[in-house]
Amino acid sequence: AMNQADGIIAVSNFTKQKIIEHYGVSADKIEVIHNGIDECDYANIPERLIELKKSGKKIVLFAGRITIQKGPEYFIRAAKRVLEYKKNVIFLVAGSGDMERQMMLEAANLGVSENVIFVGFLRGDDLNAVYKAADLFVMPSVSEPFGITPLESIIAGTPVLISKQSGVSEVLA
Repeated sequence: AMNQADGIIAVSNFTKQKIIEHYGVSADKIEVIHNGIDECDYANIPERLIELKKSGKKIVLFAGRITIQKGPEYFIRAAKRVLEYKKNVIFLVAGSGDMERQMMLEAANLGVSENVIFVGFLRGDDLNAVYKAADLFVMPSVSEPFGITPLESIIAGTPVLISKQSGVSEVLA
């Protein structure tokens, strides 16, 4: 289909390169148009999760599908390393997916389950609240065509730490 198309829109140069490498499509045929978000959709984020913050806890957030592509195992392993130095950190995992049970077991096996909270799939005000409450958003993706969650985090005022294996790294670099 890509070879027959007059033009192709890719969400990132990362995706464009994948199309060229895997499908042999000419680079001239592919235009990159990065995803974006409307800032006004995130202006009225509810004030929740205040109690964790008041108790002095730092919050590190992962939000997304809990699948191999998103690298959730790296998030849990990083939690273990951080907690060796800082005990007052909570790691929030917002999302669901085929690796959710595996990540819960990994947190237990690494001895960090008391500091890792799986909050399930969130959207709307609930998702906005965790973005705003977080001190850091982490996207450890292994392969991410774009990845809108770091932009949502930034709009909420939360700094991001992202993988270079993502298209969004092109616009946040």
